[in-house]
Amino acid sequence: MSALALKDRMHFANDYLRPALEEDLIQYTIPDRPNSRLQQYRLTEKGRAVLVSLERLMHSE
Repeated sequence: MSALALKDRMHFANDYLRPALEEDLIQYTIPDRPNSRLQQYRLTEKGRAVLVSLERLMHSE
């Protein structure tokens, strides 16, 4: 958490994780158990497209 300059888990969840889920950029690997200790996330096709766009933008500058 400190490497990313995040205050705490709630800050990360509220400011990054939830918005990415709401925008369908990422999805749960276990959708039926969002609070599972085994929960992980994966990029959606929309998330991959955004990532590619950002990479192109960064390489063009």
